[in-house]
Amino acid sequence: MFVTGPFTQRVLLTIEEKHLPYDIKLVDLANKPDWFLKISPEGKVPIIKLEEQWVPDSDVITQTIEEKYPEPSLATPPEKASIGSKIFSTFIGFLKSKDPGDGTEQTLLSELTSFNSYLKDNGPFINGATISAADLSLAPKLYHMEIALGHYKNWSVPDSLSHVKNYMKTIFSMDSFVKTRALKEDVIAGWRPKVMG
Repeated sequence: MFVTGPFTQRVLLTIEEKHLPYDIKLVDLANKPDWFLKISPEGKVPIIKLEEQWVPDSDVITQTIEEKYPEPSLATPPEKASIGSKIFSTFIGFLKSKDPGDGTEQTLLSELTSFNSYLKDNGPFINGATISAADLSLAPKLYHMEIALGHYKNWSVPDSLSHVKNYMKTIFSMDSFVKTRALKEDVIAGWRPKVMG
């Protein structure tokens, strides 16, 4: 769907933050080549080759990288791993909504407000002072949220949620993030079918 969807960017961020060398092959998901379907029969991305083994699914990939390359550690304690995890689905609900009074905006705001409170007490990152796997999973989703809702709904994270805004600003300006993010116009084009559907 995207040149770099949030799940693919999560994997690239992990590799970048671990300072591992890598080669990237972009795949046209509308016209999947045979070599790709051989290694990923369901045609899903991301998929990564680690020590001659093809590993699918961003959850499995990032976990495998963490186990094989524990330094620098990006491990997130299990009790913090799901912080902010409902933001992405509530963003999609609001993005697809055709009815301003259906509560989808409020549901998203509620998730962002609870994340803001969490960061205020425990931040600046999900695991405190240092970035971890949970941030590398959430930040690309927030990036897509910011661009898609800004474009299609003229909506942005309210200034009152200053901890969320600072969190986004900090991570979005990291070298690894800038290097791996999708272009704004590609994010807009990627979400168009959800909005129009």
